[in-house]
Amino acid sequence: MFETYEINSSTLAIVPITEGISKIIEEDNVFTVSKSPTEIIDDSCKYFGSSYQGRFEGTKRLTGINYKSPIIIEETRNIIFFPTSSPRFHNCTWVALNQIDNFEKIKNNSVITFKSGQLLKLEISYGSLENQILRATRLESILKKRKEL
Repeated sequence: MFETYEINSSTLAIVPITEGISKIIEEDNVFTVSKSPTEIIDDSCKYFGSSYQGRFEGTKRLTGINYKSPIIIEETRNIIFFPTSSPRFHNCTWVALNQIDNFEKIKNNSVITFKSGQLLKLEISYGSLENQILRATRLESILKKRKEL
């Protein structure tokens, strides 16, 4: 188990296992870190020069979203993550927007297929997942337009 982790362009998702322990899913690797998903998000934001709170405020200003907000981890490489529930809940998984290939409904749950071919089953409704992806995509679109100016 690792003590720290910085999100990078091969990070697919950060999944809570128990309180304070997360599973990191990368394109070629899966391992555990002794931090919550939100702590890892915050550490990674700080690594790239901001903080979770700073990125949250930025998302709110750019999009008006202030609940279950997508977060820009690193803008030059377009690393944007979104939560599957409120980050205040210990069962919140964070997913990399730019790593998603497809997502589908399986009974009352959802499954994401990543570009690497890996699958991630989530215990959230298809509509909720679709909404989170749309919100993250909106943030990405606003960011791209600002870069072009």
